[in-house]
Amino acid sequence: MAGVAPDQAWLAPVTLTGELVTLQPLAAEHVGALATAASDGRLWDLWYTSVPTPQGMAADVAAKIAQRDAGTMLPFAVRRNDTGAVVGVTTYCNVDAETPRLEIGYTWTAASAQRTGVNAESKLLLLGHAFDVLGCLAVEFRTHWHNQQSRTAIARLGAKQDGVLRNHRRQPDGSLRDTVVFSILDTEWPAVRAGLRSRLARHAG
Repeated sequence: MAGVAPDQAWLAPVTLTGELVTLQPLAAEHVGALATAASDGRLWDLWYTSVPTPQGMAADVAAKIAQRDAGTMLPFAVRRNDTGAVVGVTTYCNVDAETPRLEIGYTWTAASAQRTGVNAESKLLLLGHAFDVLGCLAVEFRTHWHNQQSRTAIARLGAKQDGVLRNHRRQPDGSLRDTVVFSILDTEWPAVRAGLRSRLARHAG
């Protein structure tokens, strides 16, 4: 398509629908609902995460949409199918269309929606699209060394730890973050998919 960056053409916006959640292309209209979702658990108070405050939500959403338009990110709003409530955000980022591979990151979920199957099905939908539609050879996950909840959740997916990037990034408070890097390969995807489906079966009904 003339005038469209290769990554942008490859990573076209899409809606991914499951039994529990629907991942919709992030839009300005989601700002209010996301501010409410972030307030569920005051997620911005967790020093090892990067969840925007309600006051900063509009700027955060606008920045992610700008990256989408540049072809470097595909952000989603996570909506529960049972209540219709928007309960978080997730993205494809660090996009490498030539390999191809990408990262699933910048993910956060309202406290009341955690451990309900929402995150597990979101990962199933995102990984399925990445491997089965986009043809990715690997999908990466990154998290703060001190975010034990996130590290445990990523490992439960079946992702393997690749290593730790020490003093990788400076946080808003000035501290330096050590980043733990995980990945799932295309050859590992069938086993990961089976594990996620088994976990989701426990939330059925």
